[in-house]
Amino acid sequence: MKKTFSKLFYLLTILFLSTETYAQNPIIRDIYTADPSAHVWKDGRLYVYPSHDVDPPRGCDLMDKYHVYSTDDMVHWKDHGEILNASQVPWGRKEGGFMWAPDCAYKNGKYYFYFPHPSGSNWDTTWKVGIATSKQPAANFKVQGYLDLGKDSRSMIDPCVFVDEDGQAYFYYGGGGRCVGTKLKPSMTEIAEPLRPMEGLKDFHEATWVFKRNNIYYLTYADNHTENKNGANRLNYATSSSPLGPWTYGGVYLDPTGCDTSHGSVVEYKGKWYAFYHNDVLTGRGNLRSICVDELHFNADGSIQKVVQTGMLSK
Repeated sequence: MKKTFSKLFYLLTILFLSTETYAQNPIIRDIYTADPSAHVWKDGRLYVYPSHDVDPPRGCDLMDKYHVYSTDDMVHWKDHGEILNASQVPWGRKEGGFMWAPDCAYKNGKYYFYFPHPSGSNWDTTWKVGIATSKQPAANFKVQGYLDLGKDSRSMIDPCVFVDEDGQAYFYYGGGGRCVGTKLKPSMTEIAEPLRPMEGLKDFHEATWVFKRNNIYYLTYADNHTENKNGANRLNYATSSSPLGPWTYGGVYLDPTGCDTSHGSVVEYKGKWYAFYHNDVLTGRGNLRSICVDELHFNADGSIQKVVQTGMLSK
């Protein structure tokens, strides 16, 4: 009896410690969120900039608000509230909606928030990448305009901005099978060179993310994978010695999460690497998603191990 009690106490202790290490997935449950863009800023906190699935949904066209979340322990997440919505974009589509996966960068003492949004009723052919700035990471963002990316905007979404160790910033975006990138000017509001295709990617669909580890550049993205004739995107990665490629395909690092789309980011925090992504386990609906996070592990050669998705609830 004494041994049984001791063993039970030990198992309960391990369970308690494991649940205290990280918040249970999904990490945000009061609203529906997707497309998490994670960054660690100078205040030592980890911030996540997701899109917001509106409930009840109507496809993904009603998405028109952005919240920001942060943590300093990977357990407790603070909702900083709404930082931007479609009504605050003067050049935007008059019907609103269509504010999809964003990103954020820091330079020149400012935070630059990049977001995709159409400028016309014909949304798929009028995508622009808007810019809002603030001196704070999670409040007081003001729309400054948009990047001049030329007229080739059909299906081009999911902006990503990577700032290298030398301070040079790079811009990427893509959709519909195309991924392009270029340098940004020091102002962070203009491209410095013409956009060019990111060469070497395999089955690119959308959701570009770029990060650097041990002098290796990584570009992650969602593919066009299907299962039983339904969308079941996976997250893939490619590597390069240059932030603009060419890229060498590395493989799949996140298997399907249960919904047709996949979108993620990778960040280092307090000595560990994390993969952020979304799933639909709270609703079983691909347009009511929730963001998640799990540890990311690398092999000695820099290749990425498959993420073990935790906290998956049965539908």
